[in-house]
Amino acid sequence: MKDDIKQQLTELKAERKAVILAHNYQSAEIQEIADMLGDSLELSRKASAVDAEVIVFCGVAFMAETAAVLNPGKTVLLPRREAGCPMADMITPEDVIGIRKEYPGVPIITYVNSTAAVKAESTVCCTSANVLQVVESFRDADTVYLAPDQNLAKYAARHTRKKVLHWNGYCPIHHNLLAEDVVKVKRAHPEAPFLAHPECRPEVLDLADEIRSTSGMLRFVRESSLNAFIIGTEEGILTPMQRENPHKRFYTPEKRLICQDMKLTTPEDVVRALQTLQPRITVPEETRVKALQAVECMLALG
Repeated sequence: MKDDIKQQLTELKAERKAVILAHNYQSAEIQEIADMLGDSLELSRKASAVDAEVIVFCGVAFMAETAAVLNPGKTVLLPRREAGCPMADMITPEDVIGIRKEYPGVPIITYVNSTAAVKAESTVCCTSANVLQVVESFRDADTVYLAPDQNLAKYAARHTRKKVLHWNGYCPIHHNLLAEDVVKVKRAHPEAPFLAHPECRPEVLDLADEIRSTSGMLRFVRESSLNAFIIGTEEGILTPMQRENPHKRFYTPEKRLICQDMKLTTPEDVVRALQTLQPRITVPEETRVKALQAVECMLALG
């Protein structure tokens, strides 16, 4: 990275009292300038604990919204406003209202990979790491509804006696990974366990040695005595994996798992955002409060 950009960022962060957050799927050059790395909810919670007035979220729109929901009073910037999430766009608040009418009394569990407006119409949120815990928390309910990711819902349904209804959304990146892609790479590297994200298809998860969230994958690789791994999630995660484990080997399926939205943000975009304090992400207060309730309901589970 150019030294002048590094210098600009150092000066602007001090001037704006800012912190730069980057999702695990961001490009290597963005991860290099970040103050914190992680998944979306993890980062938003960390941001609320630091003494910063400005949060620059290098990720996609719903992540910046979550940061705004959890950090009222702070300025939240998304360096590339057009960085979106196709799965989050597959469901609307009106859809959730319709689900509630169709299934009265059924808890609606919404994946954090969703807009604040969708969260606001939900009973509770979940992450890919705690979805099973959230589903089981409804002890008096035999049926729950999980939105918007059908694959996460199908994963949860396999591990609970509850009936798990679901919306038909999906992450195009993970959904695009097919079982034959995994079989091919496993044959090429039989010594390497296959780590899959719960957003993958059920038949792909059937081939997994471990099913983990992004943070869970990083932790597993870090703590494992093994030296080779097949990674079944967006390729940006390879940057922190290789940095933390320089002597370990990582393989991916030939069908590359790359989220173009996650790769939009550049260091120049971050500089521009800090200079102009734009694009700023805000959430209407009524929506923010209702979305926060759904998130806090999840956090209360531990």
